[in-house]
Amino acid sequence: MHLVDAVANVWDRTVVGQLADLERMPREAVVGSPAGILFRYRPLSGVDAVDGAPVLLVPPLGAPDFAYDLRRGCSLVEHLLQQGRTVYLIDYGPKSFSDRTLGIEHWVDDLLPSAVREVARAEESDVHLVAWSLGGIFALLTVAAAVQSREPLPVRSVSVIGTPVDVSRVPLVAPLRPLAEVAGGRMVSSIYRGIGSFPAPLVSWAFHLTAVDKLVTRPLAVLSRIDDRDCLAQIEAVDHLMNNMHGYPGRVFGQIFHLLLRSNDLASGGLRLAGRDVELSDVDVPVLVVAGRDDVIAPLKAVRSAVLLLSGSPDVRFTTAPGGHLGVLTGRRARSTTWPELDRALADWDAAAGGVEPGSAASVDAAGSGAGRPVAGT
Repeated sequence: MHLVDAVANVWDRTVVGQLADLERMPREAVVGSPAGILFRYRPLSGVDAVDGAPVLLVPPLGAPDFAYDLRRGCSLVEHLLQQGRTVYLIDYGPKSFSDRTLGIEHWVDDLLPSAVREVARAEESDVHLVAWSLGGIFALLTVAAAVQSREPLPVRSVSVIGTPVDVSRVPLVAPLRPLAEVAGGRMVSSIYRGIGSFPAPLVSWAFHLTAVDKLVTRPLAVLSRIDDRDCLAQIEAVDHLMNNMHGYPGRVFGQIFHLLLRSNDLASGGLRLAGRDVELSDVDVPVLVVAGRDDVIAPLKAVRSAVLLLSGSPDVRFTTAPGGHLGVLTGRRARSTTWPELDRALADWDAAAGGVEPGSAASVDAAGSGAGRPVAGT
């Protein structure tokens, strides 16, 4: 242990108040409404713009938008800007009782298509969608629904990180599915209809529960790394995010419970929304699927199930990276795993859109894919 570093870390934590630099990357609101605000991040001084499509970050419900901008030095937003990318983000903001009637179709049919078209109009380019967790489901369904309605969106690619498609493969959820089926979901339905939402404190509690083993061993972990400022700053930043979770509108929570938890409909290829079936096979753009090797919310098998279902995509790449549900997106190891993989995929698809053969790494057919489509794996 480096005593000087340890003393400095303790001093900053107790006297200054924090170790993590939580200052957000500068951004400006482009368009806004009660449903959501579209932000554009300011380019970094001295960084040349890359010749590629802009990126639109799609957060999941429940998580604050700064999940993509966790802290300086460990921010996907900062990384993309350093690569010369133009970066946008759609922020849904906290949801209130008045939002209780909003369903998944609100995001799939209205909010996300509007954001994509606005970015495409402003940048005069197709758009790369990059989404995490439930945001990945929203992004894929948005592209599929647009194709189905014969009004395709100007989307160049979709990258989904930690997005579970087959809920039966989530160990935390699997034991609850038979109980939910037996009960018919009536009790849960009556609860969320009565209170109008799945409250933010419960969302935060649920996220903490998934890391209960780390909470138990945390004091020892902190003491053993007391001289590692980067590690301590990451723990602090993750705590800040978990303490600022948002609630789910009642109707969305009901759809997640009935369509995903009870029926596991998405594992069969799609969801029934607003009276029609939206199928993942209708996604007709390249897709990068990233799974966290230590993710208990979206385990590897639950995420990998998307590969077979995306049969309409011309290029599906699957890769794994170390980390849990948040770690695979913006953990310290994501800087050398998930982010470079994302950079390569975006660069390849930009090159392909420009008429240049993409120079991606060798691809291998996914085990058991049966589709013969290129699927890169690590």
